Amino acid sequence: MKTLREAKIGETVTVAKLHGEGAVKRRIMDMGITKGVDVYVRKVAPLGDPVEVTVRGYELSLRKADAEMVEIL
Repeated sequence: MKTLREAKIGETVTVAKLHGEGAVKRRIMDMGITKGVDVYVRKVAPLGDPVEVTVRGYELSLRKADAEMVEIL
């Protein structure tokens, strides 16, 4: 299982599954990260937190903990 946190800069990945429960999972889905959507990894901060991605045409920053909940292909 590979997560969004492990994706490399410049890589475009597809979301396979969302982990997590309740409000956390709902928040990730509200940001536009749902199963089957393509995510482009733009930048990763020097210490790995946050991760900046482009999803559905807009830029989004995710914490490491949130990025670990997104399983990718």
